[in-house]
Amino acid sequence: MTGDRPDREVVEMLDRLLQERYGGDGSGLLLGQVGRDPVDVLVATVLSQATSDRASLAAFTRLKERFPRWEMVLEAGPVELEKVIAPAGLGRQKATRVVDILKAIQARAGRISLGFLKGAPAGEAARFLEGLPGVGPKTAACVLLFALGQAAFPVDTHVYRVARRVGLIPEKVDRARAQKILQESVDPERYLRLHVNLIAHGREVCRARRPRCSQCPVRSVCDAAGTPANPPVP
Repeated sequence: MTGDRPDREVVEMLDRLLQERYGGDGSGLLLGQVGRDPVDVLVATVLSQATSDRASLAAFTRLKERFPRWEMVLEAGPVELEKVIAPAGLGRQKATRVVDILKAIQARAGRISLGFLKGAPAGEAARFLEGLPGVGPKTAACVLLFALGQAAFPVDTHVYRVARRVGLIPEKVDRARAQKILQESVDPERYLRLHVNLIAHGREVCRARRPRCSQCPVRSVCDAAGTPANPPVP
């Protein structure tokens, strides 16, 4: 690592090793299964917070079945929405957030659609998304990457943990700074593949507790490999 940024050769090797192990098409992720509509991806990302992909996908599927049009969510209100998205947990908080987001989009676009962001500069789109209620850099980056075809590198729990352990980012950097470092250090054509493969690696091998270092395909480029203790990293 040079300063805050990882060496590009290390990034390239890590990308190759993870691709050999996991592939990296993203089809197994929640956002690989909800389609390409930006509002769908935005709401699905909100539902995914602090829960599993299985639970959030179940909640998102129930939501779309009950409310085929987003305007119907606003007509029903947060109390009814809370019942529908119960599998995702934190129902009241997420229902309120989703309703507030949909209202804000409608106020800006005149309808509940983010189609006006397609083709917009990534910085402009990111600023609009991060201006929505409860939407931070990670959620905005998910919409940019998965729905708008924009260059963005979302940093979720798994990406953050693995990136710190292997040395892509400094140990004490926060997630917002981590996202900026990775976006500046990784070639844009690698964003999607590396993002989904870091998640897969964090789930299967580089777990928060008891990481399976002996089974790790990236030991050769990992700063934590071979240390006397590899403590849990939340």
